[in-house]
Amino acid sequence: MGGGGGRVQLSGLCLALVLGQIWQLDGSSSSLPVFSLLLPLLEGTKKLIASKFPAEYWVEMAASGRGLRRAMYASPCPAWRPAHWEAKGRLKPEYDAVVIGAGHNGLVAAAYLQKLGVNTAVFERRHVIGGAAVTEEIIPGFKFSRASYLLSLLRPQIYTELELKKHGLRLHLRNPYSFTPMLEEGTGSKVPRSLLLGTDMVENQKQIAQFSRKDAQAFPKYEAFMNRLALAVDPLLDAAPVDMEAFRRGSLLQRLKSLSTLTPLLQAGRILGVQLPQYYQVLTAPITKTVAEVQVSSGGRVQGVVLQDGSEVRSKVVLSNASPQITFLKLTPQEWLPEEFVERISQLDTQSPVTKINVAVNRLPNFLAAPNAARGQPLRHHQCSIHLNCEHTTLLHQAFEDAMDGWPSHRPMIELCIPSSLDPTLAPAGCHVISLFTQYTPYTLAGGKVWDEQARNTYADKVFDCIEGYAPGFKSSVLGRDILVPPDLERIFGLPGGNIFHCAMSLDQLYFSRPLPLHSSYRCPLWGLYLCGSGAHPGGGVMGAAGRNAAHMVFGDLKSM
Repeated sequence: MGGGGGRVQLSGLCLALVLGQIWQLDGSSSSLPVFSLLLPLLEGTKKLIASKFPAEYWVEMAASGRGLRRAMYASPCPAWRPAHWEAKGRLKPEYDAVVIGAGHNGLVAAAYLQKLGVNTAVFERRHVIGGAAVTEEIIPGFKFSRASYLLSLLRPQIYTELELKKHGLRLHLRNPYSFTPMLEEGTGSKVPRSLLLGTDMVENQKQIAQFSRKDAQAFPKYEAFMNRLALAVDPLLDAAPVDMEAFRRGSLLQRLKSLSTLTPLLQAGRILGVQLPQYYQVLTAPITKTVAEVQVSSGGRVQGVVLQDGSEVRSKVVLSNASPQITFLKLTPQEWLPEEFVERISQLDTQSPVTKINVAVNRLPNFLAAPNAARGQPLRHHQCSIHLNCEHTTLLHQAFEDAMDGWPSHRPMIELCIPSSLDPTLAPAGCHVISLFTQYTPYTLAGGKVWDEQARNTYADKVFDCIEGYAPGFKSSVLGRDILVPPDLERIFGLPGGNIFHCAMSLDQLYFSRPLPLHSSYRCPLWGLYLCGSGAHPGGGVMGAAGRNAAHMVFGDLKSM
C-alpha cells in the first residue's frame, strides 16, 4: 500500500475499511472546448450524485507503519489471500461468508457483514489489498494510485456507517475541479485561453463566456437539468434493482416483496416527470492461499471455496468481488450454471479503450495557458482534472476512429491529474506524481499484433509529445513511468478487457440488466453465490454501493435460512 506508512490516496479508503472492520472484528456551442460539454456528466453529475460530498476528492489515509503491518501480512507471492485471519495467523476451516477479492466493494461488503455479526473471510489474489483502487510505490519515493485516481461517488452512508473518518480516511475537496487549456496558434504573445470550472456558478459563467456568451447564459439551466437527473438517480444507487425473477416466478409473498423495491424507481420517475425522454437521451494482505473454485454441494448450494492446495474453507455464502466473467466462467463449476446464463456472461461487452500511465516528475507541468508560480508551488489549476486534446469534437472522433481501425489514437484524449498537488507526501520534496487517463487504445492492435514494450513506449511517447505542446518542458521533467494498456489492466487487476467497470456501463448493461436481465439482484442461478463488485448494480466507480447493497441482500437471505 505505497510504502508501509505515511499517507496514501485512494487505497486509503480500502485501508480504512480494513483497520476499521476486518482486523477489528478478527446544449452546446462548438466554440467551447468539447470536453466542457461532457463535464456536467463526467464531473458535475458525479459530484451531485455523491450528494453529501459536493465535488471530486482526493483520498488520503494516515496510517503508521505499525498499524499497516498490523492490518495485513505482506507476502511477495501473488494469490487469492484471506484479508481476515485469527490472532495466531491461522485460517479457520469455516466461516458464515467468504468474499473473493479485496477491492473496495469486497471490503465494503465484508465490513457490513462483520458489522451485522456475519463471520467473514476475505481472499485477495495480489500482494496488496484495494483492487484497482490501490496505492503502490512503483518508483522509489513516488506513491501512485495505480489504476483508479479520483473518489467522487463514495456513498455518504458508507462513510458514516462504517466510521471511516474515525479510522483515518481523509477527503480532499477539489475546487476548482476541471482545467482545460487550449492549443491556439497565431496568438503572438497572448496567453492561450483555458477553461477553469469549479463550484462558483458566476465564475463558471465568466469562464464559459470566453468562448460563448450564449452558452454562459444557458449554463445555470443546464446545471439545474443535470442536478435533477442526479437527484433522481441517487436513490437507485443504494438499493437492489427489482428482482424480476422473483416477480415472474416467485410466491405471492416474494412478488409483493419485489414490488416494494420499485419505490426508488417510482421516486426517480416522479422527479424527472415529463422530461423523462430528454433524460433518456442523456443516459443513452494476508496468508498466501489461492482460491481455485467455488465449492458446491451435491444439492446445488454453495458451501465455500476450494483453495489451490486442495484445502477447503466452508461457508454458507460466497460473495465475489471479481468480475462476472471470472466469477462464473473460471471460479464456478460450469455444470451448476444454466448454459444460457454462461453463454450470456461470456458475451458481455467488456471493451475498454483506456490506457493508464503513471508518471514521476521532478517539477510541476508549466502550461502555456496558465504559467507556473515563480517558486514552483502548486496553483489552483494543478489540483484539477486537466483535459488535453479536447478542443473540438473532430479530435475526439478521430481518436476513436483510430482505435476502431486497430491503432492507438494519434492524438489521444488525455485526462491529467496531479494528486501530489494536494498531498505532498506522495512524492519526494519538489517532485510530483501524475496520473494520465488516456483514450483510445484497442485491446488488440491492427493485424493481430500484441502490446509489447516497444508498442507501449511508442504510445506513451506520443502522449508525452501531446502534453509537451500544452506544457513545454514536461518531457524533460519525467523521472519514470508505468504504462498500463488494456491487457495489462486485465492481467494485473483482473479487469476483463482492461475495463475498470468489469463490463460496459451502457443502458443495456445497467440496473435491471446488470450483469444480465433476471440476475440483477446480486444473486445468481447458483444458490448462495453473489456478485458484489462493479459488474453488479450500480456499476463501476469508487462508490462502494455494490458491496453495501450486496451485503444487505446476503444478510437478509442468511436470516431466512
